[in-house]
Amino acid sequence: MDCKLRAKNCGGCPLLGLDYAAQLKQKEEKVRALVGKYGPVHPIRGMEQPYHYRNKVISTFAPGFGGKLTSGIYAANSHKVLPVESCLLQDEVLDKTMQAVRAAANACRYQPYDEDKGTGLVRHCLLRRGVATGQVMVVLVTVQPVLPGAKNFVKALLAETAQRGVTVTTVVQNVNSRKTSVVLGEAEKVLYGKGFILDTLCGKTYAISPRSFYQINHTQTEVLYGLAVEAAKLTGKEVVLDAYCGIGTIGLTAADHAKQVVGVELNRDAVQDAIGNARHNGVKNARFFAADATRWISEATAAGEKADVIFMDPPREGSTPEFLASVARMAPKRVIYVSCNPVTLARDLATLTKLGYKAEGFTPVDMFPHTEHIEVVCALSKASARRVR
Repeated sequence: MDCKLRAKNCGGCPLLGLDYAAQLKQKEEKVRALVGKYGPVHPIRGMEQPYHYRNKVISTFAPGFGGKLTSGIYAANSHKVLPVESCLLQDEVLDKTMQAVRAAANACRYQPYDEDKGTGLVRHCLLRRGVATGQVMVVLVTVQPVLPGAKNFVKALLAETAQRGVTVTTVVQNVNSRKTSVVLGEAEKVLYGKGFILDTLCGKTYAISPRSFYQINHTQTEVLYGLAVEAAKLTGKEVVLDAYCGIGTIGLTAADHAKQVVGVELNRDAVQDAIGNARHNGVKNARFFAADATRWISEATAAGEKADVIFMDPPREGSTPEFLASVARMAPKRVIYVSCNPVTLARDLATLTKLGYKAEGFTPVDMFPHTEHIEVVCALSKASARRVR
């Protein structure tokens, strides 16, 4: 199915029919309408080539013609799978890889899982590509731990990808037996390679596992993190707190410009990745803790610990009043808020303003061209000496 026709049904890129310059203008105006009263909104940073930027692809298996399986994405507001051969947003190497996965799965006669009937074997396929390294990961999600003919599947997959000019770095089986819309389960088995891939971002190398959070647009992530570190105005003397740190990408990017970096993240797997990434890059001035960010910062402040700059990159739901109050108690000179949702950014800014912080400005970044999502970097500084007790 033609991508522009399918987009009307899949809902993946609702702005695809709009000229890209018009998309950027629309997004910039949205940010200005939401947060413009707090400070100046600078021109949005768009992409020169706003296609094929997704370095992560999730495809769902479904029955196809002639008893063979197919794969694709769910239609908007439904549980119907729309077959996908290629996508204007996805890395073209991953499109070819997914074609090879389907061919190998059909060669092994794997059947797609039917949640209603409880039959079938394969549920999803997750693909990742290191844009800077070219390394490719294939994660086959199955409903049961036994993958019949696993060695044959890997052999067929490597042959099919080679025919398409793709080299696969690692193949992982993930087991998800739950009735859930969540793609990945907890159990994993490495079928080929090391079970992770490497990529380089902002001069640092990261190990990316199947469940690692890693931004899907490599080019714009370097723009986003560059703006965030620049806004922090680091001199090499600061103690930096990276809240919601994930695998440590923002904190490790800032580490070269700071005295000390402390990262806090609730996901223990992500923290282990962050520690490993710091070690791999030879970064010795960064520490990472597995903890709830709100609780950690509150306890750290009570213990008399300080941070000169706090980076916060919360999920789409934004931060919480408790976390923002804890930030104010720690009283950093600067707060760099990296937002993936300007609506919740505006809400949190109202709280931060009352707590004595002033927004210096906002720079929107178009991380997801042809979609309605917008990232924003906001720099805030202390507007008064008032501290929250």
